[in-house]
Amino acid sequence: MKVLVISHMYPSTFNEIRGIFIHEQVKALVDKGIKVQVISPVPWTPFPINYLTSKWKKYSIMPEREIREGVNVWYPHYIAFPRSWFFASSGQRMYLGIKELVAKIYQEFQFDLIHAHVALPDGYAGIKMAQKYIKPLIVTIHGQDFQQTIFKSKKSKRNIKKVINFSKKTIVVSKKLKRIGEKYLQVNNNKMIVVPNGINMNDIHAETSNNFQEYNGKKVILSVSHLIKIKGIDLNLKAIAKLKQKYPDVIYLIIGEGKEKKKLEKLINELNLQNMVTFIGEVSHYKVMEYIVFCDIFSLPSWNEAFGVVYIEAMVSGKPVIGCQGEGIEDFVKHDKTGLLVKPKDVDSLTEALDFLLSNTDKAKAIGECARKAVLENYTWEKNAEKTIEIYRKVLNNVR
Repeated sequence: MKVLVISHMYPSTFNEIRGIFIHEQVKALVDKGIKVQVISPVPWTPFPINYLTSKWKKYSIMPEREIREGVNVWYPHYIAFPRSWFFASSGQRMYLGIKELVAKIYQEFQFDLIHAHVALPDGYAGIKMAQKYIKPLIVTIHGQDFQQTIFKSKKSKRNIKKVINFSKKTIVVSKKLKRIGEKYLQVNNNKMIVVPNGINMNDIHAETSNNFQEYNGKKVILSVSHLIKIKGIDLNLKAIAKLKQKYPDVIYLIIGEGKEKKKLEKLINELNLQNMVTFIGEVSHYKVMEYIVFCDIFSLPSWNEAFGVVYIEAMVSGKPVIGCQGEGIEDFVKHDKTGLLVKPKDVDSLTEALDFLLSNTDKAKAIGECARKAVLENYTWEKNAEKTIEIYRKVLNNVR
C-alpha cells in the first residue's frame, strides 16, 4: 500500500520538534510495511518577506527535499500570509503550490490514498488531489481545526466542513474533538473515528544523564509546551508562589519558547520566584525526555488541549501528571488513578493538586506507575499505526 501524506506540520531543519507526532506515526506505518512519501508545504518567502522575521527567513532557506529517518519528505512552497491573513483560502493556495510536485511524484510513486493532517489548509488541498487522481482522502484532526479555525470565520468553518464531508473517514485524536465535530459541524458520528496518538518506545529513557546535579535534593516540577496563554504556565507560577513557604526546596523547570515568555518573566519577579524557576528554552526531543525522567511532577494546566502527547510521555516515564478537566487528556488521565485533573484557570485547584503530590510521595509514585502501565497498554505508535492501517484497508476496499 502506498500513501501520500500532506502535512505542513512536520519536522525540518527549520524546526526539529514541530509535528514530531506526525513523523512518529509515519515511521510506525513504514515499520508495518506501508510505503509513504510526505509533502510538507512551507510558506513562499520572496524578498522582502524573507526579511520580516527570523521565522520567515528560515522558511526561505529550507531544503526542497530530505530523507528523514528513512522517510522521503518534500518541502514545496505555497503562498501564505503572515498572521494567518486570508486563512480561509489557504487550502486552494496550498494546492496550487504543490500540484506540480505531486504530478512529478506520481510518475514513480502511484499512491493508493491521500492522508492529510489538519483539514485546513492540508485537507482542502487534499480534496483537489483526490479529485485529480481519483484517490480516497483521509484527514486527521489534531485540534486546531475544531478548537480554533472553525471560529475564525464562516468561510473557514464552511471549508473545514467541506473537507470532512468529502473525506472517506475523519480521524480525530480524542473524544473531545469528536464531540466538537458533532456539535459545531454536525458531522455524522460514524464519519469520525478516534485514534489516539502514541509514544515511541525508543524514546523511553531508563535513566537520566548526569547533567542535572544542580537540582539534586530539589522537588522538580516540569512543564513542556509553547509559551502561550492557553498552556497555563502562569497558573503554575501562581500556585508555586502559594506553596513556596511550605516547600522551599521546589524548583520549577520550563521547557519551551513563545510570545508569553516576557510576561512570565515579569510575573516571576512580581511573585519573587527568581530562585525557584528556570527557563530551559527549546531543546531536542531526546533532551526533553531526559528532563521528564528527572522530574518529580509534570504539570501543564492547559485549558485547550486536544490530546497532548507530552502528557503520555511523562506518564510512560512513571511521573504523576496534572492537567485540566474537560480536555482531550481525559481519555487517558483518570483522576487520582493515572494523574490529577484540576479545574481550568483555577489556581486554587491547581495549588491543591501540587500540594497533594508534594506531600504524598508514595501516592504520587503509585499514580505514576499506574499511568505508565496504562500508556504501555494503549498508547504506542505501533498501536496507532495498526488502527490507522485498518482504516486505510476499509476505505480502499470500499472504493474498489
